[in-house]
Amino acid sequence: MSDLTSSAFLRACRGEPGSRVPVWFMRQAGRSLPEYRAIRGEGSINEAIAKPDLATEITLQPVRRYGVDAAILFSDIVTPVHAIGFGIDIKPGVGPVAEKPFASAADLDRLRPLDPDVDTPYVLETVRNLVAELDVPLIGFAGAPFTVASYLVEGGPSKTHARTKQMLHDEPALWHNLLDRLADIAIASLRSQVENGASAIQLFDSWAGTLDPTTYERSVLPASTKVFEALADLDVPRIHFGVNTGELLPLMASAGATVMGVDWRTPLTSARARLGDTVTLQGNLDPAVCLASWPVVEREVRRVLAENAGNPAHIFNLGHGVMPAIDPEILEQVVELVHAEGRADGGPDA
Repeated sequence: MSDLTSSAFLRACRGEPGSRVPVWFMRQAGRSLPEYRAIRGEGSINEAIAKPDLATEITLQPVRRYGVDAAILFSDIVTPVHAIGFGIDIKPGVGPVAEKPFASAADLDRLRPLDPDVDTPYVLETVRNLVAELDVPLIGFAGAPFTVASYLVEGGPSKTHARTKQMLHDEPALWHNLLDRLADIAIASLRSQVENGASAIQLFDSWAGTLDPTTYERSVLPASTKVFEALADLDVPRIHFGVNTGELLPLMASAGATVMGVDWRTPLTSARARLGDTVTLQGNLDPAVCLASWPVVEREVRRVLAENAGNPAHIFNLGHGVMPAIDPEILEQVVELVHAEGRADGGPDA
């Protein structure tokens, strides 16, 4: 294990100049890689996550292929609630599905505290394996209370989040208790990943953008703030990400993140105008652009770099996850281009 404190990724997280713009991709491991499909096997993704050697290899695959500046743990945002027996699995081609959705105060008993050493020891073994092998930082992650709650309440993915919104408006006390328990689960999971060697953490609030700012501030922000405040003593970069959250960025940043993920709908210039210089920005190429021809992808990568205008507080990423149909060779070229044409001031870089 090498000293990663001066790595391109961690320097950018701290807003420090480096020799290049770091880049990694959300969902960089997985279905877009033929080497992933070759070893993945049958069964639920939760079964793969529970095999440390397999999860380690899957995490390493995109680092080897793309030359990215950070790895992200191969796991899932519902892994902790699955591990404590709530009754949720990841259905291929669908996503997280709860056989019995969360509907009443009685269901709070299904959300006992997470004990990572007992409930998710395989995740911690994977983290330790990766820290021993990687020469780039490892990002640990968890699902934010709102996004995990939306899967538990809806019973699966939703375009409207109607049941979730009904509950948070009609039953605020129940909603608060639900998010409070999920915040505690996220805290335990993230802390355990850092204590076993993860160099940074990301809180995925993927569906927060379905809310208006007033509702977010009242019904979601307190739980996300609880997560970030409980982890502040760990002194690692804390990334906060959501989709379609341009109007929520200042509120989300106030929860305590040091890095804010920006999706492709919000230009980096607009995000900086809203957030100031207090946080690093991560993003924000539209993933669908990577399905186009290389000249188009090349143009759009350069546009994102131009919008950043050489600010050292930038981590290049997609505005959401890698799509399964994206050609891995395109992503290889993206990494090469970002490294070649991003900031190059001669600063130290591991």
